[in-house]
Amino acid sequence: MSEILKAVIYGIVEGITEWLPVSSTGHMILLEKFMPMNVSEEFWNMFLVVVQLGAILAVVLMFWERIFPFRLNRQEIVDWSIMELWGKILVACIPAGVVGVVFGDWLDEHLYNYWVVAVMLIAVGLIFILVENMNRGTKPVIRSTGELTWQIAFVIGLFQLVAAVFPGTSRSGATIIGALLIGVSRSVAAEFTFYLAIPVMFGASFLKLLSFGLAFTRQELSILLIGMAVSFAVSVVVIRFLMGYIRKHDFKAFGVYRIILGGLVILYFGVLS
Repeated sequence: MSEILKAVIYGIVEGITEWLPVSSTGHMILLEKFMPMNVSEEFWNMFLVVVQLGAILAVVLMFWERIFPFRLNRQEIVDWSIMELWGKILVACIPAGVVGVVFGDWLDEHLYNYWVVAVMLIAVGLIFILVENMNRGTKPVIRSTGELTWQIAFVIGLFQLVAAVFPGTSRSGATIIGALLIGVSRSVAAEFTFYLAIPVMFGASFLKLLSFGLAFTRQELSILLIGMAVSFAVSVVVIRFLMGYIRKHDFKAFGVYRIILGGLVILYFGVLS
């Protein structure tokens, strides 16, 4: 199969799974098993992270008015409520950021495998169902991002830390679960996890590019740019779908999907392989 066509498929999978709480990294690792790219291991490890930039740019575009704090056409140039939101975002990113920088290579070597992915797919799927059942009939305490306190932002960041350590957890899934447990509404939980992805993914991508260098071959550059472009386009559609979906539904369907997928992974790698 053409490497360019593979890049398109990887971009589609990234765009879908980055925002739905089903683990984008887990899906990409599994996809690589069945449809490996004919590239160097160094490029693949970089691509796995940097392709997410396309998805992140979709968030920046769609939520620009809510996250860009400067208003050149108004009397007050700086919107301090948005600046405060960015402060909370950065506070929430500290735990995962520190662990990623200090232990990133060790985690990649020891935990990025099919068994960890399968176990975390199932475990987090069960937790989603349990949390939604616990919250049934209760009203969320926090209904807007402006109501998020610094302490709550940091606690949500601690949940994001779990996803930084264990592939298959889902960064968005972990943060959404943490937010739901402390009384945040589904829509605010999803929106805040979108925002958290911006510094996390930009930082991770910068470090991976720095490590890889800029000596791309023409094919490698084409693969990366096409993957990013496709993930951007798909992300726009998926984010709109998710924000509409959670206005009327809970996250249990994603929990069921995770459990089924995790079971299939164990069946394939543990029994059929």
